[in-house]
Amino acid sequence: MFELLFLGTSASAPSVHRSLPSLLIQHEDHRYLVDCGEGTQRQILTAGAGFKNLNKILVTHGHLDHILGLAGLLATLIRWESMEDMDIYGGKDAIYRIQDLIYTVVLRGSQIPAQLHFHNLTYGTFIDEKNFSISCFPVIHRGSDSVGYLFQEHGRRPFLPEKAEALAIPPGPWRRDLTNGEGVTLPDGRFIEPDQVLGPFKPGATLAVVGDTGETDSLISYIQGADALVIEATYLEEEIDLAKKFSHMTAKSSAMLAKTAGVQQLYLTHVSRRHREKDILAEAQSIFPNTIVARDLSQYFVKR
Repeated sequence: MFELLFLGTSASAPSVHRSLPSLLIQHEDHRYLVDCGEGTQRQILTAGAGFKNLNKILVTHGHLDHILGLAGLLATLIRWESMEDMDIYGGKDAIYRIQDLIYTVVLRGSQIPAQLHFHNLTYGTFIDEKNFSISCFPVIHRGSDSVGYLFQEHGRRPFLPEKAEALAIPPGPWRRDLTNGEGVTLPDGRFIEPDQVLGPFKPGATLAVVGDTGETDSLISYIQGADALVIEATYLEEEIDLAKKFSHMTAKSSAMLAKTAGVQQLYLTHVSRRHREKDILAEAQSIFPNTIVARDLSQYFVKR
């Protein structure tokens, strides 16, 4: 299960009710910040999320509304000496711009008690934890070196306690090893195979996160069948010409993408302050009913 906390949902500039783009994703003890618009650190504090284990930042692209918050966030973490290291991931153009921001402004002439690691991403899996992986894929947006992210839980065969009880398997390391797919020898000498206590394979949850984009055809294969898709909805369909000019999405085009790709739930973000939330929602839900327009500090759970 992935937990989503939308820290900022506005497009280009903040509004009274919406901060600039940032999304906190958590899986068990692992936390990832996707984009870091201006004001992100205050949103983290307002949400009560805290900074613990927040040492991996994934950047969709290098436009300023998605990265300026890094300056303040890193300055705070460094000042409090609460950061031993920080990993920042993104396309090479985004990483170059972030390094310029950090080393010429935030850290100019400073020594810091931390290690900053910058990762120029190539497409495919770049993080593989015990229970999930993160991969990236290309996104087309106004000449930027943009990427989208796919969070995928590893599938598993669930342990069936009723079968273990029927076989008189005692609690302890034997059940643990069977859950991990290992055969065990019980204290009474019997050998038990995992197939005797494990159910059918169940795929894990899949979450796709796309930043700004003006093109959808190339995204379908990467997000196909995802349990949730987070993507922008900067314009309404009546402004389709503006959307094309600035390489952004309308609510309708994002909904069409979700429908075509067969995703289960659509979360719209990067909302222009020119539009009412109910109009964005109505346009999208007319095509894809399972649509939510995310608000700042809203929280959701992505399950299979």
